[in-house]
Amino acid sequence: MIRLPKDETKTMVAVHGWSGILLGLLLYAVVLTGTAAVFADEIGIWSAGHVSTQSSFERPLGDTLRKLGAETPAKYHEGVDLYEIGDHDLGIFFHRHEMDKGEIIARGIYYTLGKDGRVTDRRPATDEEVYGTRNDNALSAFLVETHVRLHLPNPWGLLLTGIVGLSMLIAAVSGLLIHRHLFKDIFTLRRNANPVLVNRDKHSVAGTWSLPFAFILAFTGSFFSFFGTVGVPIVAMAAFGGNQQVLQETVFGNPGKPDPRPTGIGNFDRISSDAIARAGTVPTFVAIENFGRADSKVTTYHSPKSGAIAPMTLLYNGATARFEQVKPLIGPKPSAGGTLAAIMYPLHFGNFAGMVSKAIWFGLGFAMCYVTYTGLCLWLSRRESASRSLAWLERTNMIVGLGLPFALASSAAAFLVAMPLGTAIWWTPTGFLIGTATTILAGCLAPNTAWLSRALRIGTGVMMLLLPLLRLLSGGPGWSTAIAAHQPIIVTLDIAFIVAGAWTLAELWKPRPVVHRPMTLQAAE
Repeated sequence: MIRLPKDETKTMVAVHGWSGILLGLLLYAVVLTGTAAVFADEIGIWSAGHVSTQSSFERPLGDTLRKLGAETPAKYHEGVDLYEIGDHDLGIFFHRHEMDKGEIIARGIYYTLGKDGRVTDRRPATDEEVYGTRNDNALSAFLVETHVRLHLPNPWGLLLTGIVGLSMLIAAVSGLLIHRHLFKDIFTLRRNANPVLVNRDKHSVAGTWSLPFAFILAFTGSFFSFFGTVGVPIVAMAAFGGNQQVLQETVFGNPGKPDPRPTGIGNFDRISSDAIARAGTVPTFVAIENFGRADSKVTTYHSPKSGAIAPMTLLYNGATARFEQVKPLIGPKPSAGGTLAAIMYPLHFGNFAGMVSKAIWFGLGFAMCYVTYTGLCLWLSRRESASRSLAWLERTNMIVGLGLPFALASSAAAFLVAMPLGTAIWWTPTGFLIGTATTILAGCLAPNTAWLSRALRIGTGVMMLLLPLLRLLSGGPGWSTAIAAHQPIIVTLDIAFIVAGAWTLAELWKPRPVVHRPMTLQAAE
């Protein structure tokens, strides 16, 4: 039980309310897209119809890598990045770092390898072109980019999401302090009470259960947003004369005496097999420094090992293929700061325990969306006397709260139609904009909020039911093909969309108590 003096409680209630009102709708958008982004990889597999389950790093690559190194100009041997693309194909980027308009970029030759190990594409490229959105991952990339930067240019998008994270932290702390009966509120749900009390109980229960998650999400999200935009420039200016490249090499690089003697790359296949055995997972990314030199280093990056939270990074001697150490994320030796920084990403996206932790993070993220939306509804309901002056906020809350899921479903539908045509990069955000424009138009023309709520729910439910059908009609694999290929993600997400769509529509036909004012309460149930 938390007891504060009456005046302090009133202050905390005001802080809690206004922190949610000022950035509540933006916070809702960030959390909702983040909830979807938890399953970004799975959504990518489902939407693009990827059925292969064997990693590229489990196939022989050593001979191909040596051959490509011989074909690539030596000036691009400074670094080589290897990572999976598409349906377990492989991207290989030989590059060097250059200054371009005051910014550091990587420029070189980019290769793609098919499952048979043959080169399917070769072209000059920069890191922006190599790691940019592709036709087959346009949907998952759109979800992540919306969550991380809201599609705003750097650094403004990251700064804005960082501020949203701080407002979420303020709301979580103030919400904790105003709960006079914290443990009682976890289980209090009066279903037959007045609708106002019912909605308040739902808001309190969802908010109380998700409080720890809110702290984690707010802290890690703010860390990501401010680390590169504020932290790195300040440290670089204070300790490295403003040179961010030297800072990154010092903090993240592999120290050692330079040895430019030409030496063939070691047995890369042995490095891959040893890394998989040590980490228990296939690499998500492999970086080679000083390819073809005696001081070459190979770094493999892996998801967290079973039972661990921090991802694993392994360092090998590139010339001899000898294992050297488990590499900390920051600095040459393990440290508390390095460990804390390493667990930020897994804690934010919940990918440290596979599908179990992702499912928990998805559920808690959904609860946070509900808390944010109903919090705005309850704030409006307490101000019935000012309902006319706040009618625009009530309608805006519904447009964003119920319209954003519809717009996201519209972007998924646009992707599924456009991907076989090779135009998904353009149509995925366009589909979102079309869904957004439709929602705003409905919000302007709707005679009342009850009509608007029903229309948006019907649209979202129908759209979700159509997604599995659109996936099949666009050439995606059927359930029997996916099951035969041991790829359950496709079937699972099909069923999830069908269930979600059916539940959304079924909720509209449930009998509800009649509440004349405010309409917000009916929409919040």
